[in-house]
Amino acid sequence: MSRVAIFGAGYVGLVTGACFAELGHTVAIRDVIASKIDGLRAGKVPIFEPGLDELLERNAERLTFTLDVAEAIDGAEFVYIAVDTPPTYSGDADLSRVWTVIDELPQVGGDPILVMKSTVPVGTGEKVRHALDTRGLEHVGYASNPEFTAEGTAVRDFLHPDRIVVGAFDPADGDRVEQLHKGIDAPVVRADVSSSEMVKLASNAFLMTRISFINEIANVCEAVGADVTQVAKGIGLDHRLGPHFLRAGIGYGGSCFPKDSLALKQLASNSGYHFQLLNAVIEVNELQKRRVINKLKKHLGSLRGKTVALLGLAFKPNTDDMREAPSIVLASRLLAEGAEVRAWDPVADASDILQGVTFCDSPLETVTGADAAVIVTEWPQLRELATAETREAMRRAIIVDGRNLLDPDEVRAAGFAYEGIGRPTTAFSALPETPEREPSQESQR
Repeated sequence: MSRVAIFGAGYVGLVTGACFAELGHTVAIRDVIASKIDGLRAGKVPIFEPGLDELLERNAERLTFTLDVAEAIDGAEFVYIAVDTPPTYSGDADLSRVWTVIDELPQVGGDPILVMKSTVPVGTGEKVRHALDTRGLEHVGYASNPEFTAEGTAVRDFLHPDRIVVGAFDPADGDRVEQLHKGIDAPVVRADVSSSEMVKLASNAFLMTRISFINEIANVCEAVGADVTQVAKGIGLDHRLGPHFLRAGIGYGGSCFPKDSLALKQLASNSGYHFQLLNAVIEVNELQKRRVINKLKKHLGSLRGKTVALLGLAFKPNTDDMREAPSIVLASRLLAEGAEVRAWDPVADASDILQGVTFCDSPLETVTGADAAVIVTEWPQLRELATAETREAMRRAIIVDGRNLLDPDEVRAAGFAYEGIGRPTTAFSALPETPEREPSQESQR
C-alpha cells in the first residue's frame, strides 16, 4: 500500500482521499483553512456528500488532516493536487491555487509523483513539468488523473467508475498511478498528458451539449404542444444515443459544468478557434433559467408584490453545493421584479448568497401564503408537494415544475395550475386568491 498526500479538502479532495483510504492506502489531506482541518480532525465533514461521512469514519486510522505542507508530503509516494480552479473574469481557469501548491513543494527525496486531479486547461501539465525541472525537482514525476465524480454520487463514482484516465510523460509514472487504483474494476485509459487533460473538458462539454439540446427541444415542445418527457424517452431508446442527460429542466449548474465550459471555450479562443457549438450550449443554459420568470408572469402578471416559493436551492439533489445554482439566478430575477421570495432546501445554506430571501424550514412553511411555488431542485421530499394541505396553504395554487418532477395530470387533478418544462401548459388564467387569506399577513409568516 502507498502513502498519498492530497492538497485540497473540498469535494474532490475529500472524496479522493477517503476512497484511497478505503482501498488501503495511507492518506494525508492538507488544506489552508484552519477551521476546516480542525473540523475534520473532530470528525465534522464540511460538505454534504452521501456516504462520505461513513467512509471517513471507517478509515480514520489511515487518514490524517493537516495545515502543514511538510507533514502532508512526508514520505508520500503520490502528491495529488485537488484544489479548485474557478473561472477568471476572462473565462480562463484560475490556476493560482494550483501554482501555490507547486511553489510550496519543498525539496523532496525519493521518486514521488505529482498527480493533477484538478480540472486544468490543456497544456497545464507541460507548464508544471517545466516548473518542476526549473526548481531542481526533475526526479518528481508528473501525471494527469482527471476526476469524473458527480456530486451526490461521488463516492460511488470513484469506487465504481466508468473509466480511469491516466496521462503521464513517463510511462513508468503512469504505471504507478494505475497501480494505485488497484481494487477498482474499471477500464484504464492511458494517454499523453495533454489528451488526458482534454478528456475531462470534452466529456463535460458533451454532457452539457446534451442538456442544452434537450432543453431546446423542450422549448419547441411547448410551442407545438408536445411533451418533452415522452420525446426524450423515444430518443433515449435509440442505442446510438442512450437515455442519459436527456432530462429537460431549468439548466445545469454546479462547480464543474459552468466553469469547464468557459475554460474550454476560452482555450479554443486562445488557440484561434471559435467554438460555435459550445457558445450556443452556454447561451441556451443561461436563457433556460430565466424562462421560469415568464411562466410565472403568464399566471400572475406583474410579479411586484407577489410571493414566490423556491423549493430546492442546491444545484442538484444530494448535495449542499450552491455554486452556479439556478436558484441564484431565479431569486435575483424575482427580487429585481419586486417579488417576495421564500426558499427551502434540506441541506444547502444559502443565507450568505441570497440576500433579501426569507428562508424556511419545510416546503409547507415555504409555500404558505405564496402566489406560486417553483420546484428548482428535484429533492425527493417534493414528490408529494401537490396535496390538499399545500393547496389550502397557498394564496394561489400554481406550481412551476422546473425539473419535471411531478405528474401533470395528478397535480391538476389536485386543483393546481401546472407549468412544467417542455410539457403542455395550463391555459392562460390567473387563479383566484384563496379568499380567507390576507396577503400581507401571510407574506410575513
